[in-house]
Amino acid sequence: MTAGLVTGGLFGRLREARIDEWHAYTRHAFVRGLSDGSLPEACFRHYLVQDYLFLIHFARAYALAVYKSDSLDDMRQAAGVMSALLDQEMRLHVDYCGGWGMDEATMAATPEAPATLAYTRFVLERGMSGDLLDLHVALAPCVVGYAEIAAELVADPRTRLDGNPYRAWIEMYAGDEYRSVAAAEVAQLDRLYAARGGEARFTGLVRTFSAATRLEAGFWQMGLDIA
Repeated sequence: MTAGLVTGGLFGRLREARIDEWHAYTRHAFVRGLSDGSLPEACFRHYLVQDYLFLIHFARAYALAVYKSDSLDDMRQAAGVMSALLDQEMRLHVDYCGGWGMDEATMAATPEAPATLAYTRFVLERGMSGDLLDLHVALAPCVVGYAEIAAELVADPRTRLDGNPYRAWIEMYAGDEYRSVAAAEVAQLDRLYAARGGEARFTGLVRTFSAATRLEAGFWQMGLDIA
């Protein structure tokens, strides 16, 4: 990955095929509010609760990836991500939300917003009806997108970090640890495309990527709509 954008490979081709939709997601008004600290706190709190519910279904998606895998390497990759989500990411998210005055029991009891239902069930449906490559393409806008968003924010001189209540969020996704997660997903996409792809599949993969990207933008909009 470069400082801001993934270049080349399947992910780069998918993003360029739907670049306007990609920018509508990565440069959404919610993201701009994060960058300068102007996002209303109620919007961010709502997003955090729904993101907690979102992560639960992402863990389910990686469990499905284990089932859809043909090799032990792919099974181990998916199982490792699932374990990290359940045992590390969820704990970190709960701890972070605690700093915003929210506890896990309350978040777990919160109904899923329509935008949360739409994206998570889309990812699971693509995994169930398609193959492992379809599933990873549906996951990619989230996994890779957050790293690209944060990298772009950090590189943008208009981003305000000092005194920004969302600084920790930006720096978490811009950090080396999360960048390595995104880079691993980019590499996995390329491996799967080499094994399961061919140009005849590209148009269908673009459709999946496009839908997932638009659903991600809808997830941001969900946060804004609470204001």
